Amino acid sequence: MFLRLAYFQLIYVLIPIFILVILYRFKFYKSPVYKYPAIRIFLGSNFIRSNSFKKFLFFLRAVTLVGLLFLIMRPQWVDERSKVNVEGVDIALAIDVSGSMEFIDDLSERKPRIEVAKSEAIRFIEKRPNDPIGIVMFGMEAISRCPLTLDKTILKEIIGSIKIGEIDERGTWLGTGLATAINRLRNSKSKTKIIILLTDGSPTPPEKIEPDVAVEMAKQFNIKIYTIGIGNEKGCFVNNPLFGWQQIPEYSLNVQLLKDIAQKTGGKFFKAGNSKEMRLSYDTIDNLEKTKIESELFHNYYEAFLTFIWVILTLLGIEFLLRFLIW
Repeated sequence: MFLRLAYFQLIYVLIPIFILVILYRFKFYKSPVYKYPAIRIFLGSNFIRSNSFKKFLFFLRAVTLVGLLFLIMRPQWVDERSKVNVEGVDIALAIDVSGSMEFIDDLSERKPRIEVAKSEAIRFIEKRPNDPIGIVMFGMEAISRCPLTLDKTILKEIIGSIKIGEIDERGTWLGTGLATAINRLRNSKSKTKIIILLTDGSPTPPEKIEPDVAVEMAKQFNIKIYTIGIGNEKGCFVNNPLFGWQQIPEYSLNVQLLKDIAQKTGGKFFKAGNSKEMRLSYDTIDNLEKTKIESELFHNYYEAFLTFIWVILTLLGIEFLLRFLIW
C-alpha cells in the first residue's frame, strides 16, 4: 500500500499560502513587549530564562499547519493488490529460420525476410501487453526459444537477436516446429490459444513430426493456427558481388499446405511479400484475437483522514502542554 493525494492540484494554492504565513510571522509579526520597573533585580537571578523554547513551539505549530494543509488535499491509502484480472490470449510465435529466410523479396526496402519477420513480430508484441507470448524457432530442427511470458522486454530482445544459423538452417521442419509450439501451449489454462506460424518454404523430409500430425495435435488441445507465408511468386533477389542484385526463380512456399493448416484449426492464412503485407497480416490477427476482457487496472482507495488527524491532534496537545503548563 502507498499514499496518494486525491486533490493534489490544491498544492499549487496551499503552498503559496503557507509561504505567506511564514513570511508574515518572521517579517511583520511582532511579539508584545512588557516593561517592568524592577527588571534589573531579576537579571542576575534564575527567574529570567532564554526564550529559545519559542522556536520549538513555532516549529510544532508550523508542522501542525502543514498537516492541516495535507488533510485538505485528502490523503488516501492505495491498495495495489486489488486489480482486475485480465484474461489474455496465449500466443506462440513459430518463426522459420531456415537459410532461405535471408533472401530479399522487395528491392524497394532491401530487407531480408528474417528482418521483416522480426521487426513486425516485435511490433505485434508491443500491441499485446496482456497476452503471454512464447517463441519457437525451426529450421532443420526446432527449439523453444522462450516460454510463455508477459515480459515484453525479454520477448523483444530475444526476437531482435534471432540470427540465421543459430540452429541447422539446411531445411524446414515445419511440422516439428508446429509441434514444439503446441507443446508450449498444451498446458495453458487460457480459453484462447493461438499459434502464428511464419515460414517461406515447404516441409523438408524426413521430419520427426509431419504437419498433418501436428494439426491433429492442435485440434486436440483446441489451438488455433494462423499461417503467414513469406515470399514472392516472381522469385527473390540476391546480391551478386559481380553483377549486383539479381532475381532468381526461388519460390518454394507451399501455399495450399498453409491454407489447410489454418482452415483445419480455425485460423487464417496470410501471404506477405514485403513489410507492408507482413504488417497487415499481424494487424488482422491482432483484430481477430482481441483480449476477452479489456478493462483498466484499478486500485482500492481508503481514506487516511483519521490516521493523520490523530497525528495533528497529538502535536497540538504537545504544544498546549509545553506552552501553558511547562514553559
